Amino acid sequence: MASSDPNNGKIKVCVGLSGGVDSSVAALLLKEQGYDVFAMFMQNWHEADATLHGDCEWEEDRFVAELVARKIGIPFYFVDLSKEYRKRVVDYMFDEYAKGRTPNPDVLCNREIKFDAFLSVAERFGADYVATGHYCQKEVLPDGTCRILEGTDPNKDQTYFLCQLTQAQLRKALFPIGDIVKPEVRRLAKEADLPSADKKDSQGICFVGKVDLPTFLKQKLASVEGDIIEVFDAWYADDTLYRWQQAMLDSLLREGVSLERTVRYAPEEKILTTDGKPLGISPFDTARVEALTDEELARLATPLHYDIHFETETYRSGRKHIKKTRLKPNPYGSIAGTHEGAQFYTIGQRKGLGVGGHAEPVFVIDTDPETNTVYVGEGHNHKGLSRFCLRIDPSEIHWIREDLAMTVGETRRYRVRIRYRQPLQSATLLRRENGLFILFDAPQRGISPGQFAVWYDGQEMLGSGVIS
Repeated sequence: MASSDPNNGKIKVCVGLSGGVDSSVAALLLKEQGYDVFAMFMQNWHEADATLHGDCEWEEDRFVAELVARKIGIPFYFVDLSKEYRKRVVDYMFDEYAKGRTPNPDVLCNREIKFDAFLSVAERFGADYVATGHYCQKEVLPDGTCRILEGTDPNKDQTYFLCQLTQAQLRKALFPIGDIVKPEVRRLAKEADLPSADKKDSQGICFVGKVDLPTFLKQKLASVEGDIIEVFDAWYADDTLYRWQQAMLDSLLREGVSLERTVRYAPEEKILTTDGKPLGISPFDTARVEALTDEELARLATPLHYDIHFETETYRSGRKHIKKTRLKPNPYGSIAGTHEGAQFYTIGQRKGLGVGGHAEPVFVIDTDPETNTVYVGEGHNHKGLSRFCLRIDPSEIHWIREDLAMTVGETRRYRVRIRYRQPLQSATLLRRENGLFILFDAPQRGISPGQFAVWYDGQEMLGSGVIS
């Protein structure tokens, strides 16, 4: 933490005070360091009917935020950004889910609201910077380029949510608690007797609260009953694309190296196991990977899609031999149940399926909004849960460090994550005319179109992109 500097008083900082302990301590530290600080609470959501308890969470949050500002002794303002939030975040969510994709509203909220719409309002109040309670660190190079680094607390690092920020946005951003661990933040809040000291961390959709996602989406997306189809192992043995991808992975391996094809799971730990090691040597031969054509890479990154049809047959039942119809057994799968809309499910999802009678958990492995079908597989090691390669469309590639952007034909090794708090995974990135391809050293669980893939060099987050 920086010591108090009287020169900081010339610098005006707007703290996005949410009512939580993190932003409260961020405001406290800035005030102690001598900045001219004011707080602003933004209301981004009005409707309570989608939250789990029908609560207007923002009202309680605003009340606590105002108490915090009064305790610290800084001005407090309120701004309603609900129209911008609905247009730039919520409508985007609805649109993506309708297409069978998995968006991340928190990433969009930071890019479109906190460091855009909110920043614009703060600047009208005279702010030089906007500060938030994110657990991440910012460093400014001599030429003015901003680096964004992982937070000191490995359990709370939130760089993933900031993966779409630009240099212009970062120049206006401050992250006062990025070099502090969560327990210390709690201690500082209690020591200062802040009203938010014991407040639980917020959960759910950014500024909406904890919601039942299907209920939330049903505000705009219609419920239509469809089939849940369980995919059997036999499907993979006969699928042309799956067989080609596995053969291609074999051909890329370095001499004497073997490859696990599905994500290893440790039930006793309830987490996906990773080696936890820094970027190492790829199991794939670099020269062979670089020799792949754009078309081969695109095919290697193509998600599996299922098209299992069922035929009917007639039979006679009972003493009166009543004629009935039933589905013929299919070696590739079976109808395991029904759902209320394919758009309400995401790849890797386990809860809310209502599919019983299995020895192991059942997971969503694909959705098809056009046919309104949800495909599932039994077991943590089901082949449909794991993929090695993904593609990011050229229009969706975003470099935080624009000076380090990859050029077409370039190959680099980075660590990558595809969801918040996922341990960083070693991978090879290849920039081609038809996109940026990420080939992981190990299989990845539940890769879904619409998610953000984010890549790091050491502790620094360099860029991100939406998975195609």
